[in-house]
Amino acid sequence: MRLTAKAKERLQSDPARFVGQIIKDFARTSPANRLSFLGDYVMWDEPVVRFADGDDPIFAEYKRIIAPDHLTPREALAIAYQKGPQEMPARLSVISWILPAAEEARKSNREETRVPSRLWSHSRWYGEKFNDALRAYVVELLTGLGYLAVAPVLQPFFKISANEKELYSNWSERHIAYAAGHGTFSLSDGLITEHGVAHRCGSVVTSLVLPASPRTANSPYSNCLFYLGIECRACIKRCPAGAITEKGHDKNKCSQYLRDIGYLAQTLKDGYDNERSVAGCGLCQTKVPCEFQNPAARLKGKTRRKETGAIEG
Repeated sequence: MRLTAKAKERLQSDPARFVGQIIKDFARTSPANRLSFLGDYVMWDEPVVRFADGDDPIFAEYKRIIAPDHLTPREALAIAYQKGPQEMPARLSVISWILPAAEEARKSNREETRVPSRLWSHSRWYGEKFNDALRAYVVELLTGLGYLAVAPVLQPFFKISANEKELYSNWSERHIAYAAGHGTFSLSDGLITEHGVAHRCGSVVTSLVLPASPRTANSPYSNCLFYLGIECRACIKRCPAGAITEKGHDKNKCSQYLRDIGYLAQTLKDGYDNERSVAGCGLCQTKVPCEFQNPAARLKGKTRRKETGAIEG
């Protein structure tokens, strides 16, 4: 991929702004962000882009919080280039983005109580295909400029496993987004950003040095009303599987519910090739106070009696 001399100049003068803009431009112009069979409906609003230091200690901490085989950015990049972590450049960065769900899909899903709306389902399936296209685009652009880059989720080494606690992946996009300061975790296991919890996350590890975005939250759960002692529990009520309780989110029960309702996929397909249209129901991400905003933002200065300082997987 070739860049104009002016584009390269922008990269050199302000790499963070350059990377953020190319991601936003791709989302705005890519046909992959549109459902051609639904009037070119745009699935994702403008991405929010932040960065993390590739050697932030939090990534090593994830090996304890999530699983020992959860990769650090340095490990992920090294595996991709078939080298040792010590052979990687001295400084690495992680590019992390949030794709906020467009309003129409969110509104349609608010009306559902058992399965996702058709529009939400299509956005979830085709929207993640767009997310993969964005990952590949960022990697291609950076490697074309001479930097090392990898999107761990697209690599053969990416895997989803299970331990004694629950299902987990060896590269959790939510936890990467938390490390980049996008937001904090919710009772339903989502990540509540300033644009809410209805979104998808993506990331790329690179040798391009970018300024780390600050993490300003008081705790890993600062944006969740439940953990702030507010009588919310909206996500508990929204979950048709009973997978969310005051103890948190049961991923196994959630996954089983999605398998159980798989027979409904045909009714959601609308005749299009969407063989996994029940990849996620998203009911806990809609018709809740944190759907499209950070509900804790208005509580600044008020008592927060239930905050905890420990991240969970």
